[in-house]
Amino acid sequence: MTSRISTPDLCDAYGDKVQVAEPVFRHFGGSENFHGEIATVKCFEDNSKVGESLRTNGDGKVLVVDGGASPRRSLLGDKLARMALDNGWKGIIVYGYIRDLEEIADMNIGVMALGSIPRKTEKRGEGRTGVNLQFAGLSIQPGNYIYADRTGVIVSDDALTLTDLGDEG
Repeated sequence: MTSRISTPDLCDAYGDKVQVAEPVFRHFGGSENFHGEIATVKCFEDNSKVGESLRTNGDGKVLVVDGGASPRRSLLGDKLARMALDNGWKGIIVYGYIRDLEEIADMNIGVMALGSIPRKTEKRGEGRTGVNLQFAGLSIQPGNYIYADRTGVIVSDDALTLTDLGDEG
């Protein structure tokens, strides 16, 4: 079992060494406590690169997607979330919108997004992987580490020491 993290305790322990995301993300996946090394995708209303990334071995990573916060198209649905789970990804955080919420809620993977929209994306093969991202008050680089729980989302340049902190907060 993966150790649980506490973003408040990590903020207390690491102070200014962590970035704190603006409180814009909602949990949709079956796991509300997840963390891992970051892989990135930047796309707009086209999730082709999201699918390409999730088809690879996630090896405990978290895919962070900058979808430009567009509410017009969903960048993740149940099929891609299932693929991510099957390929070892720990989570997906989308600065944009997703769909198939009922199915995703039953999957043991972290999924966060701004909200939901039922319309799928166009598949034009557009977007970029492995790029630096900036949104929600964060500056993210591939290889950074992200930590998410019910309290919030934080990013660090390096892996943070994780301890099972229980309910002592």
